[in-house]
Amino acid sequence: MIELKNAVYGIVGLGIMGGSFAKSIRANILSQAGAKGKILVCNRSTACLTAAKNEGIADESYTSDCVQQMLPKCDVLFICLYPHATVQFMKDNRDFFKSGAIITDISGVKGIFEKSMPEILRPDVDFIIGHPMAGGEKEGYANSDARFFVNHNYILCPSDFNKTENLDFMRNLVSEMGFTRITETDCDTHDWKIGFTSQLCHVIASALVESAEDPEITAFGGGSFEDLTRIAMINAPLWTELFISNKEKLVRHIENFEKQIDLFKKYISEEDSEKLVDLLSDTREKRLRMGSIRTQAKK
Repeated sequence: MIELKNAVYGIVGLGIMGGSFAKSIRANILSQAGAKGKILVCNRSTACLTAAKNEGIADESYTSDCVQQMLPKCDVLFICLYPHATVQFMKDNRDFFKSGAIITDISGVKGIFEKSMPEILRPDVDFIIGHPMAGGEKEGYANSDARFFVNHNYILCPSDFNKTENLDFMRNLVSEMGFTRITETDCDTHDWKIGFTSQLCHVIASALVESAEDPEITAFGGGSFEDLTRIAMINAPLWTELFISNKEKLVRHIENFEKQIDLFKKYISEEDSEKLVDLLSDTREKRLRMGSIRTQAKK
């Protein structure tokens, strides 16, 4: 297995996440003494390619129509595209990946990869299903930052077709980039839990913004609205695809949330102070336990 510092890394899709991967690899891995590795980047538009080259982040850049010239050079490939575009990219470029290459994704849904990859992959290429739990609200390479990954969680979904040594390589790679907790699970569990911790939260934040009858109401904000709706500054096409791709699980989470909203509505409208106090107290205790579990997981 090639050393991390001597690998050729490819990034397809140089937006906020692809750019952050490139910057993190440059800062944390290819800056090591004796490093001989390279970073190759590919994107549809060229402005970010020029920026990455000028900043010393990328060694080589390719437009999307030239990606098949880049792929045979890459030992490790990050495909930073929307979920269905990632699957289509794998189909379209199946014959151009370097033998022995490790390929990974960054998508917020995983079921589609579990179903499609066994039929797409060549036997000499490995696809490791992964999800970096980090990023920012603003889009584009200009908003990418290597520091996004520091002290964050990386989810891996090992598959039967993965090679043990490649999984070990991936674990070492993301650790070097600053991720301090690697969670490993199956794709179905990933989609269920991310449906709650990420997708449902984006639905709620968006619904809260949409429910505002007066846009100037934020002049009366004290931080609560801002904290709750930060993630509502959303990439609409991406999150539409994520919501629909995980619709069965996400709708179940929405229905469970609706039940809790109905309870609050009922107790408030009936002025049932006793039940409302009990509900809020239970909420506080649950949230404290959740925080404790998260802290223990980071250790």
